[in-house]
Amino acid sequence: MTRSDIVLLYGGDSVEQLHRAVSERFAPHQLTVLGDQRLNARFSCIHEGAVSLYELGYGADVRVHPGELPDFYNIQLPVSGTGTVTVNGAPLPPEPSVIGPGASVSMTWNAAAFNRILVIPSRSLELDLEARLGDSPGTPPRFNPVLDSRNPAVRAWLELARAFHDFAVSPLAPRSPLALGHFERLLIDGLLDAQPHTRSDALSGRGPTPLSTAVRRAAAFCEEHAHEAISVADIARGARVSLHSLRAGFRGQLNTTPLAFLRRVRLDNAHRDLLAVAEGRSSDTVTDIACRWGFTHLGRFSAHYREAYGRPPSETLRRAS
Repeated sequence: MTRSDIVLLYGGDSVEQLHRAVSERFAPHQLTVLGDQRLNARFSCIHEGAVSLYELGYGADVRVHPGELPDFYNIQLPVSGTGTVTVNGAPLPPEPSVIGPGASVSMTWNAAAFNRILVIPSRSLELDLEARLGDSPGTPPRFNPVLDSRNPAVRAWLELARAFHDFAVSPLAPRSPLALGHFERLLIDGLLDAQPHTRSDALSGRGPTPLSTAVRRAAAFCEEHAHEAISVADIARGARVSLHSLRAGFRGQLNTTPLAFLRRVRLDNAHRDLLAVAEGRSSDTVTDIACRWGFTHLGRFSAHYREAYGRPPSETLRRAS
C-alpha cells in the first residue's frame, strides 16, 4: 500500500510543460527530445523537506543540459534504463551521482530511464558542517561526483536512500514527520561521512583541530553576554555548533563545561566590581554585584567565589581597602 498524496507535477507528452515543471523545482535547463520520438513523461514529488525526493522518467530519449547548478545538490539514483551524466566535461561511469553548486552538468537518458532524485539545499549541508566542525565551510563542499557502490560506506548510504524512498511512499510517512526528519538528518550526515568531499579531512580529524574556532566563539559569547540570563543552548547558538559539539569542545580543550566557564567569567566580573567598591570607585553592595552577574543565591555565590579566589567576597573588600 502506498500514499495517495504523492504529487504528480507533470504527466504527458508536452516538452514545454515538462520543462516548466522541472525548471520550477530544480533549475533552468535545456531539454531536447532526440530523434523522432514523443515524450511519455512522469515527474512526481514524493517528499519535500531538508532532503526532497522526486521521481522522473521521460519515456523518450532525451538530452538535458542544466548548465551550472545553483544552490543545491542533485543526487541521481537510477532505477531503470541507461544514461550518461557528464560533469565539467567528463562523462561519469554508470553509477549514481552527486552534483553540487557550481558544477557544469549535462545528461542523456534513454526512453526506459527512470530516476529517483534527491535534492539537498547547499545550506543544509553547510549548517551540518558548521555544527560538526564549529566553523563555516565558507563555500559549499565539493563532492567526488561518482557514488561508487563498490565502496561499502557508499553502498550503505545508497541502501539508506532506498529505505527513505520506501518509507516516504508508505502510509506511515504523513503521520510521522519526525521519522522523515530523522531520515533527512541521516542522509545528510551519512553523505558527508561516506562520500569524499573537500572537507572530508576536517571531518575525519586529519585536518586542523575542528572545534577550536567554536570554543573561541563560545568563550567570546560568554564574555559579551555574561550579564544576561543565558543558557547553554544560547551559548551553542552563539558559537554556531550543536550542544554535543559545544560540550565536547569545552571538555576536550578547556577541561571544563560551558556553564562552568560562564560561571568563572561572571565570578571574574564580580571580583572586578568588588575591587572597584574597595577602591572607592563604586558604592555597590555585595548583593548588588552578585545579582548583577546572575548569582541570586548569596551563599552559593560566596562558596563559588571562595573556591575561585581562596577567600570570601567580604575579605576581598577588606584586603583592597
